[in-house]
Amino acid sequence: MSTVRSKKEPEQNDSWVLYILECADHTLYTGITNRLEARIEAHENGSGARYTRGRSPLKCVYTECCHNRSDASKRECAVKKLTKRKKLELIKMQQKGTLPAA
Repeated sequence: MSTVRSKKEPEQNDSWVLYILECADHTLYTGITNRLEARIEAHENGSGARYTRGRSPLKCVYTECCHNRSDASKRECAVKKLTKRKKLELIKMQQKGTLPAA
């Protein structure tokens, strides 16, 4: 049986992503989504998280795939507990391709 979606409801992606944005004031924002491009666009146009409003331009500096929303939420909580220094190390490790296997 297929699911019928209304025209207003966009197609949902089953995979969830943890992301970190760098704001214009060099602060970091961490969030999760299953539609990364749309979520970043929402942040940019002011309809995303209150924290990112007025902090444009935003740059996505880190992404991490998660199996489901529950895993993404748990990982988001863990990353949000990291110091800025540790988050920057995580970002640098991904950019260098030296992240340990999950």
